Formats: sequence, structure tokens, C-alpha cells
Amino acid sequence: MANSSSPGCVLLAATMALGVVLLASPAESARAFFVFGDSLVDNGNNNYLMSTARADSPPYGVDYPTHQPTGRFSNGLNIPDIISEHLGAEPTLPYLSPELHGEKLLVGANFASAGVGILNDTGIQFMEMVRMSRQLQYFHEYQGKLRAMVGASQATQIVNRALVLITLGGNDFVNNYFFMPFSLRSLQFSLPNYVRYLISEYKKILVRLYDMGARRVLVTGTGPLGCAPAQLARSRGGECDADLMRAAELFNPQLSRALEQLNARHGDKMFIAANTLHIHFDFISDPAAYGSCCGQGPHDGVGLCTTLSNVCADRDQYVFWDAYHPTERANRIIVSQFMTGSLDYISPLNLGTALHIDAGLTD
Repeated sequence: MANSSSPGCVLLAATMALGVVLLASPAESARAFFVFGDSLVDNGNNNYLMSTARADSPPYGVDYPTHQPTGRFSNGLNIPDIISEHLGAEPTLPYLSPELHGEKLLVGANFASAGVGILNDTGIQFMEMVRMSRQLQYFHEYQGKLRAMVGASQATQIVNRALVLITLGGNDFVNNYFFMPFSLRSLQFSLPNYVRYLISEYKKILVRLYDMGARRVLVTGTGPLGCAPAQLARSRGGECDADLMRAAELFNPQLSRALEQLNARHGDKMFIAANTLHIHFDFISDPAAYGSCCGQGPHDGVGLCTTLSNVCADRDQYVFWDAYHPTERANRIIVSQFMTGSLDYISPLNLGTALHIDAGLTD
């Protein structure tokens, strides 16, 4: 994050990157890439829905290659885009995009939808969205299209060899449990019990992905939910929200343990846990001192990012683009830790190592 009046966010000195070779065509891609989850990884599915959770208007996309909004909740590229760079592939298209057909199917697909959570009742205030049950239905539908194109055996191989990214959990706290003083879920569960319930439901989603052929799944934890500019703007002194921070601190370790259990059952190192909370705090020196790059009010964390918002001049000096979502610069640092980070950041192995192992198995 960065101070809205004097940007001074302490970013990592250098982003570690792996060399990639761009491939000639989608058909030659090293592997397919599938993305599930919420607005942190949505490449534009909500553009095609009657949803209030959307990023298809300026200044979103100001630093995207086309300098146009795409539905990504960022000033430029998001986490899936940058992972695609490391795969040597073009970005995955939103599943609802009419352009997703033919050879584009071999690249993979992005099923994510802004506003969704682990639970189906999360984000109902955003109206229409692709909830997780529907994202999985679309994945099944996608596989049918793939089989029709390349045959059943090759389609199964493409899915088994694919990389899968899933990002969920933040909305279940921000836009469900803590959405109002007395939400239905907060009346139903204490916070520790709610976290345990979320983890149990998340495991069902991950098992379903396994049953549908996913064999290398990167699962991200929640970031510093209570330190997002939207939360700083609501506090009297600009402090991080203690309840949301406690939620993240309860959720992430339990998610890591759940992935260890799934690996013990389904295959060693199949599910990879990314500690995004730890990664974020490596490049945030004082969370309470910073705000967003596009917004208004205290810490530029009030309201939506629109053409009427204050927009910072140097986006590379900010961690948060809007009230909740990272800048492209922050996304690049996050992905660099996915690729090359130690076990403190990503376990049981980093993504770069996993991709190297997988490439050796297919040589």
C-alpha cells in the first residue's frame, strides 16, 4: 500500500523472474491453465453478467497493454496474466467470452467471477455472478468442448497436465460475515467456527477439482484483509481492522493444513499453498500508513474506482490499485514469490520447481 499524499510504499528491491520462451501458437503451449475464484483473478467474466461487481470502465486497465478496461480489477495485468507469462502462454480468456473457441481452448480458461466466495450466499449484494458451483459446471462444460475438439484421451491429458489456480475466501469475510453488524452468518457462527466451516466447504471444492482431473493446483490464502484501504478508511485512526486480520490469521493456517491432508490422500505435492498474507507484509512496511491508487476519501479507500476518483501518477509505488485489489506491480511481486519463494511463502514446493518437475515427467 502507499500513502495517498506522499507515495512511499516499500516494495521489494527486485522482482525475481524466470526466463520464459513465448510459444508460436496456443496449440504449442507447454500446458493449459485454468483459473477459479473471485475478483483477484477474474479476467472479465463479470463483463457479461448483470453484476455490480465489475471493472469494465476507466480508469481500470490504464496500464494494460491496450490501455483499456478489460474487467480485470487492476491498473494492468493481474495474477493469472503474470503466471501465464511464466508458462510462456497468452493470457487465458474469460470462459464467458465469445472469443473462447477453437485453438484458444487449448490455452485454458478463466472461470473466476468478482464477488464470489466459498459459500453460495457470499456476495449476493452484487447480483449476478458465477458462483463456485457454476464455475465447476462450466469447467465440466469446457471439458466437453475440448473432447469434441481433440478427442477424449488428449482432452484428459491436457486437463491432467494443466496448472490450476484458485483464489477464494476474502469475500466470505468482507462481503458475508463482516458485511453488516449482524449478518446471518455472524449470528449462526462464532468466527472460529465460521472459519472451520469455510475450510470444510473449501475442501469439497478442491476435491471436486481433483475428481474433474486437476492434478497441480495452486491455492492462495487470503491477504491482509483488515489492512485494505477500504478498511483503513473506516477506522478512526487509520488502523487495520483487527477482526478481519484475525479472520485471515485463523483462515490461512487451517487452509494450509487442509491442503496437507488432501496431499496425503490424493498425491504428494498436488496442492500447493501460497501464503499471500506473508508475501503482502514483505512489501508493506506500515499498513496503516498507506492507501489505494484510485479512490477518494481517507486513504483513497472510500467508494469505487471511477473516472471521478483520485488516481496516482506512479502506480509502481502503490500496492493497492483500488480499495481492495493490488496494482500490477504488486501482482508481479506476489507471482515472483509463487515462482521462486521459499517454504515460508509457498509449500510444499514453489511453482517454479513444480513446473520444472512436471516438464521432466513429459519429456
